Amino acid sequence: MTTVPKLWNGETCVLLGAGPSLTTADVNACRGRARVIAINNSYRLAPWAGALYAADRKWWGWEKGAPTFTGLKYSVAPMLPTLYPDVQVLKNTGPLGLELDPTGLRTGMNSGYQAINLAVHLGAARIVLLGYDLSDAPDGRKHWHADHPGPNASPYPQMLAAFPSLVEPLAAIGVTVVNCTPGSALECFPVDTLHDELDRLGRVA
Repeated sequence: MTTVPKLWNGETCVLLGAGPSLTTADVNACRGRARVIAINNSYRLAPWAGALYAADRKWWGWEKGAPTFTGLKYSVAPMLPTLYPDVQVLKNTGPLGLELDPTGLRTGMNSGYQAINLAVHLGAARIVLLGYDLSDAPDGRKHWHADHPGPNASPYPQMLAAFPSLVEPLAAIGVTVVNCTPGSALECFPVDTLHDELDRLGRVA
């Protein structure tokens, strides 16, 4: 059974979503300033990130298990642990709320939601969101990268409806989430700029 260790207790963690607003400059600004979890293709912008999270078994197949990434790798059931032995698979414990048992995740119907739960398991006290657009760019782009193979429809309304269920459980354990995604459709967390968030921090190993 996979159990997530509290490696980053009390620290700030930046989550790199794959929304169209994510930029190389913002990703690079986080290096050495906070812990980082890259979500899906965003590991390509941050190959040095401490962890990579992706829920979709198809995605791991397209990336062949992301063999060049040397940090921690996590997914959630029904991903099979035997597919890529270095990808640690957590239990799916339901769609809403926050899972406090470090062997599982609540899903929120999207990897960005699950990555917040993973950051809590890793011990983060402050979580900064980048690339959490949850909407298409004005030019129609859904991601900072090219579209995945096959259909790329994103159920934004369902995703957005899930996130508020995290607010009270996070507050109850003293974890702050700040959304630094420009133009984000996600409105249930406080908003700040990445510059101001990074100004609060020193250096980390």
